[in-house]
Amino acid sequence: MKSYITIDEILNRKHFSRTEVIAGANGLRRQLKWVHIVESIQISNLLNGHELILTTGLGFKDHPGQLVSFLQQLIDRQAAGLCIELGTHIHTIPEDVIALADSRHFPIILFHHEVPFVEITQDVHSLIINKQYQLLSELETYSQQLNKMLLEIEDYRQILKFMQSYLEVQVAAVLGGNKTDFFPEPDIGEKESLLFSLRSEEKKAGAARQPVQILGETYAELHIWTGCRELNEFDLLVLDRTANAFAQHLLRDLYVKEKKMAEESEWLTNWLEGEYTDEVIKEQLAFQDPMLRLNGGAVCICKLSPDAAGQTQNADSTYFKLLFRTVFEQFGFHLFTVEVRHHLIFIAGNKRNKQDWKDRMSGAISRIYSGSGTERQRASSLTIGVGKFADRLGNIPYSYQTAKETLALQDSLSAEGKSCFYQDLHMYRMMSLLKKHGDLEETINEYLGPVLEYDRKYNGDMLITLKTYLACSGSKQETSKKLFIVRQTLYHRIEKLELLLGENFMNSDKRLALEFMLMAYDFVRNTEGTIPLQHKIE
Repeated sequence: MKSYITIDEILNRKHFSRTEVIAGANGLRRQLKWVHIVESIQISNLLNGHELILTTGLGFKDHPGQLVSFLQQLIDRQAAGLCIELGTHIHTIPEDVIALADSRHFPIILFHHEVPFVEITQDVHSLIINKQYQLLSELETYSQQLNKMLLEIEDYRQILKFMQSYLEVQVAAVLGGNKTDFFPEPDIGEKESLLFSLRSEEKKAGAARQPVQILGETYAELHIWTGCRELNEFDLLVLDRTANAFAQHLLRDLYVKEKKMAEESEWLTNWLEGEYTDEVIKEQLAFQDPMLRLNGGAVCICKLSPDAAGQTQNADSTYFKLLFRTVFEQFGFHLFTVEVRHHLIFIAGNKRNKQDWKDRMSGAISRIYSGSGTERQRASSLTIGVGKFADRLGNIPYSYQTAKETLALQDSLSAEGKSCFYQDLHMYRMMSLLKKHGDLEETINEYLGPVLEYDRKYNGDMLITLKTYLACSGSKQETSKKLFIVRQTLYHRIEKLELLLGENFMNSDKRLALEFMLMAYDFVRNTEGTIPLQHKIE
C-alpha cells in the first residue's frame, strides 16, 4: 500500500493542469509532506524537509542570480520541489539553475499564468490531511489483520511476508543473533549487500530496524529497506506493530514450551530424588532433544513470595519460569523446571566449559535482579539458592540437597557473608551442622558470654571492639581508626577484654575460636533474634 504523496500526484490536481516541468523530471517521485509560499531569499532555517515551495520570484526580481543560491538551500534542506509563477516578477529561469536541478533530480515546475497560491495550498493540504486519516484507518486495519493472523498461523514467517507485501519493501528478520530470513529472498549479490547493511550501525533514510523484545530481552530484530524512497512515519508504525505481533507469537511458543515442560515434571522430580542413573538420564534427554549436550550442571532453587492468602500467583510463576529460561540460556545453561509449592526448582544443565560455570550463573542471577522498572521490583522479592556443581548428571540430587540447604541459610547470613552459592558459605555450613546436631548457643556463651553480659549490663561496646580488633589482626592503630576512638580509650577496652576473656585471647588457637564464635553469634541472632545469657559480671 502506498503510504505517501508524491509530486507527480500533485501535477494531476486542477491547479496544475497547465504547468510545465522544466527540470528535475527524474525527481517527480519525491515525497511531499507540506506546501509553503515563500518570497524570501534566505529560507533554510524555515524548512523541515519534503515541502513543496510556491513562489512568484519577488525576492529575485532585482537579483536573478540569487536563484541558484535559493535552489541550493532547498536541495540541502531536502525540499520536495519548487513551483515558480512566471510573468509577475520573474520571466526566465537561468540555465545554471536548470542544470543544478537536473543534476540533483530536483523538480522545478513553472506556472505560465497567474495562479491562486492560497487555493493551491488549501487543496494540497486537504489532500495531505485526508491521506493521514486514511493511513490511520489503514494502520488500524493492519493491526486487526495481524491479530487475526496470530490466532491462525504456526510460522512467524507468515507475519513477515504479510508486512513485506503490505509495505512493498525488503524485509529481514535476525533471530538469535545469527539466523537471518529475507522476504523476498534476494539474489546472492544483493544478499551480501543487505547482510553488510545489517551489521552496520549507520542510520540510513531508506532503512529502519526494530528489536523484538520479550520480558526485557531481545529475541530478534526486524529490518526493512527501500531503494526507491525514504521511509516515513507510517512505515515505522507498521514495523512497530509487526514487531509487537512477532513478540506475541514468540511468547505464545514459549508458553507452549513451558506447558510441555510442566507435563514432563514427573520424571524431573524422580531425577532430583536420585531414582535415575546417568545412562537413563542421558537417554531421556536424547529423546527430548538429540542435539542437546550437557557438561554437568547445578540446581538453582527460587523461592517465590506468596500473597496475603498464602498462594503463589500463577502469572508470577510462569513469568519467572520464562524469565529464568530466557536469561540462563544466554549464559550457556539449559533449564529444566519443576514447581513445588512456593518454589521453582531449576536444573541448570551446563552447555559450556565447567571452569567458569559459577561466573556465568552469577551473571545470570545478577541480570535477573537488575532488570528495569517493574521487572526489578518483581525480582526483588525472590530468594535464590544454588547447590554444588555436579560433574555428572547422576549427581544432580546432591546438588539439589545442597541448594535446599543454601536456600535455608539465606535469612541467616550476614551482609558480609551474603551469597546464594553453596560453595561460598564455608563457615555457615559448619554452623548449620553444629546448630542442628549440637548446642551452638551454649558454645557461643562459653566463649562470648562475659563480653555479651558486660555490654548488656553497662551498655558497652566490647563486642564490636573485639570484632574490629580481630578483623584488624591486632593492629591498635587501625582498630582505633575504624572505631573512631583515641588510642588511650582502645587500650582501656583491650585491658577490659583481657579481664573478660583472659590475657591469652589473642593467641592463635583462642583467637580462631573467638572469630568463629563471633560469626556463629551473628548466625544465631539472624536466625532466632536473641541468645540466652548464662554469665554474670561481678
